[in-house]
Amino acid sequence: MNKKSYAVSASTAVAASLLLSGCQLLTGYQQIEEEASAGDWAGQVILISGEVNIACAGTYHCEITRIDQTSVIATDTHQPVDPSMLISMSSANGVHYARLSKSEQAQIQMDTIPLVNNKSVKIVPLSASGIDGLFNYYARVKPIKREIHINFYPENNVDYIERFAMIDEFKESGTYLLRAYRHKSTQVNGSLLEAASPEPLCIDLLKDNILQRRFCKQSDTDNQGEFVETSIVTQPVINNKVTVKI
Repeated sequence: MNKKSYAVSASTAVAASLLLSGCQLLTGYQQIEEEASAGDWAGQVILISGEVNIACAGTYHCEITRIDQTSVIATDTHQPVDPSMLISMSSANGVHYARLSKSEQAQIQMDTIPLVNNKSVKIVPLSASGIDGLFNYYARVKPIKREIHINFYPENNVDYIERFAMIDEFKESGTYLLRAYRHKSTQVNGSLLEAASPEPLCIDLLKDNILQRRFCKQSDTDNQGEFVETSIVTQPVINNKVTVKI
């Protein structure tokens, strides 16, 4: 039986790579990968015991704009709405977490202030953005049912936004990644109009690199412009560059 539910979407349009049959990353991401400094796009998410990390990837840029009733990243400024939510994961002398020794990383984890309650939201810098001057962040929250809103930017253009929203239980601690890509159809036969149509945008929800849910944008008359949840075959993701540090 096909699972079918809806996610909120409006078409106004951290690097991670995925090698799955029938899927391709967005053109913007492929262009980022061609840069000499492609390694700089690989973000590092730090796992804190008893917490959930939420990150996004797959396009030039993406932003978590709202978690439940809490505004996170402002669409107009692309900065945290509340500066007090921002947490630095660098050493005292400014060295980024990824470049620290294991003992220094362990000390930063020990010094990280835990979330106060289920309403607490903290934002952590993740990686440089594919859009000049912007930065990607991930969120730290407690593991409970939540509504997440994310803006994806498939092109090097802040005016083209794909808005996506979903509700998920998030009941287990770990790292959840919402990853955008274009679904490549394997259908050979079809009209010229269908062949010329852009491949649908899909959003995968992964927990600790395991595919949990998939939403794809629909072009049919009944659900045009909506992200509809589709059935999946759960499998691990290969070469996911958003790595988790424990």
